[in-house]
Amino acid sequence: MPYERLTAENAAVLFVDHQTGLANGVQTQTPADFLNNVKALVTIAQIYKLPAIITTSAADGPNGPVLPVVAQGLPNATVVHRPGEINAFDNTDFAAAVKATGRRKLLIAGISTEVCVAFAALAAREAGYDVYAVLDASGTWSKLVEEAAIARMVQAGVVPITWVAVGAELLGHWQSDAGEAHAKLMGDHLPFAGNIYASFLAAKG
Repeated sequence: MPYERLTAENAAVLFVDHQTGLANGVQTQTPADFLNNVKALVTIAQIYKLPAIITTSAADGPNGPVLPVVAQGLPNATVVHRPGEINAFDNTDFAAAVKATGRRKLLIAGISTEVCVAFAALAAREAGYDVYAVLDASGTWSKLVEEAAIARMVQAGVVPITWVAVGAELLGHWQSDAGEAHAKLMGDHLPFAGNIYASFLAAKG
């Protein structure tokens, strides 16, 4: 796939099964790191006003409700509760909601990486979308499982990416209108980058 930048005008973000019960099974990063990364992706969607779609499976059962950090951070997102489809794109309401965004670059994150993320990513590629798997805002129960999922997605043309890279590509230039909000994002979510926001404000002043 040739390189074409992510922009606030061509991208949408999909949160697949970020649910409280499923989050308990994430072992590929610490719970604190996982929630931090998911919140960072939510904040990126806010800053750049990206269309966001949230989908759940068995939300009334063991999978649990949407993580508060996602539900509260994106109150205007389209929410699709799937009655049984494992692959989110097998749900016609979800597929229609994605199409309705008018965006062809999809940022996909979810639980678990090898099922909820990979299946949606593969189906989206088949449907003609450019797909980016946001790996640090996703998780599963085993590093080996995660590595196998990444390999499978890459073979199909899915681009592995992290929230930092997503945000930087969307920002493009620190002197853009989103620069200050983005500097705060970095300071809030990267422990080693706590001086970025202060430096930005100092330079701006």
